[in-house]
Amino acid sequence: MTVVKAENVVKDYGLNDQTVHALRGVNLEFHDGEFAAIAGPSGSGKSTFLHLAGCLDTLTGGAIQVGGSDTGKMSRQQLALLRRHSIGFIFQAYNLIPVLSVEENVSFPLTLMGVDKKEIKERTAKVLKDVGLDGMEKRRPKEMSGGQQQRVAIARALIKKPALILADEPTANLDSTIGREILELMLALNKAEGTTFIFSTHDQMVMEYARRLVRIRDGQIESDEQKGSAA
Repeated sequence: MTVVKAENVVKDYGLNDQTVHALRGVNLEFHDGEFAAIAGPSGSGKSTFLHLAGCLDTLTGGAIQVGGSDTGKMSRQQLALLRRHSIGFIFQAYNLIPVLSVEENVSFPLTLMGVDKKEIKERTAKVLKDVGLDGMEKRRPKEMSGGQQQRVAIARALIKKPALILADEPTANLDSTIGREILELMLALNKAEGTTFIFSTHDQMVMEYARRLVRIRDGQIESDEQKGSAA
């Protein structure tokens, strides 16, 4: 099944009375269970593509389908529901809520979805165990290392059981040892759950782990390589 389909996607930004052509006619498809990276230098358009696929930004031209739904034809409320139920996000800055505990940060999406308290408790306990954070439920983000905070962010993305997880430079603030641990964790979860992961990155280690590597430069696809097994 196709999870994300981009057809002739164009995205322009206005900057200091000039037009920045962030994406110039991009065509890409991602399917169930992929572990893929979009790589390129700063300003290449890789993060812009993730933001469009995640319904965090609007198209200038072309079309993007997520889970078969044409995002350009959806209302704000429909896009919010699509993000809430079907898409998980992992950011390089973690984006955790500092006043909430680990379990509160992780369970927050389920609270928004109106899931019953008993199920929230069970699913939170399971996902924290899956990412190696059982026993840290009551800690606040400031009491944790960068790698632990990123694990919280992964757990928060996974708890909704989304079809798609978008990870924007997820190893950028981590040293290479912790970065590798995080990638191993995400790869194991990808294999166990069949969740589609799409990364934006300029980290060579992420590119090595990806089973598909899309290279982008100046808003256009430069290459698209299927690699088979990950590292």
